[in-house]
Amino acid sequence: MAETTSRRAHLIAGGFPPGSLAGHDQDYARLRLLSLLAEQDVAASVANDFADVEKWLPVSRLLITYVAGPYPDAAQCRAIQQWMEAGGHWLGLHGTSGGRAERVEGARQRRTVKTEHHALLGSRFLTHPPICKIHVDVRDGDARLTRGLGASFDVEDEPYFIELQHPASTRILLSADYGPDATSPTIGTLYPTDTSLQADGKTRVLGYTRDVGPGGVTYVALGHCHNPAIRASRTPDPTDTTPLTFRGSWETDAFLTLLRNAIARGVGD
Repeated sequence: MAETTSRRAHLIAGGFPPGSLAGHDQDYARLRLLSLLAEQDVAASVANDFADVEKWLPVSRLLITYVAGPYPDAAQCRAIQQWMEAGGHWLGLHGTSGGRAERVEGARQRRTVKTEHHALLGSRFLTHPPICKIHVDVRDGDARLTRGLGASFDVEDEPYFIELQHPASTRILLSADYGPDATSPTIGTLYPTDTSLQADGKTRVLGYTRDVGPGGVTYVALGHCHNPAIRASRTPDPTDTTPLTFRGSWETDAFLTLLRNAIARGVGD
């Protein structure tokens, strides 16, 4: 795949099955991301899944994904990898580390099946406890991406447990200690052990970057958002005090600064 010099981005935002909200306000995230691209005069194409990604990669320098369910298949992963090896950058957000989930006998929740796209992205989503306040530590993984963030920041978001696939070649950008109350019944049942924990036994990764040839991938687990329609479709939970309209990290300067930095880096500025 030939290297592209176009300052274009391809944005994928959507749920599964097609047309499903899948627990997230993709319309809100899509509009915010398009607005951030417009700030930097980056033209964009838009899709709901990866079905035609091979058509848009050759004319794009940046791929942004905010998805809840859709994921690239083996052939699409090969196309994305070749594109990154030619200089393309992939910015994966929030549910991008998910994908296909399988039923487990005797369990209500499903287990994320590890596929080719987790190896390419560099992480696999395991689970998350309820939305909570998170104190995020900024690591010196890549100064271009963390510029202007300071040493730490606070957000309210879903505390993701993600399993790194290539720890040795991964530069950590964001991490957090969720504290002893951040637990999930899926650990020990759906997943034998908590492979999201770092060597200190308490820290988890929330953002990282990894080179793939002259290009690469950056992933940030933050970014949950939902609206009243999404909340209304859920089984009522009297312990859930999260507002019906939730924007979380999207309302913080730090998260938006990180996204702006990633866009600038991705298009070559």
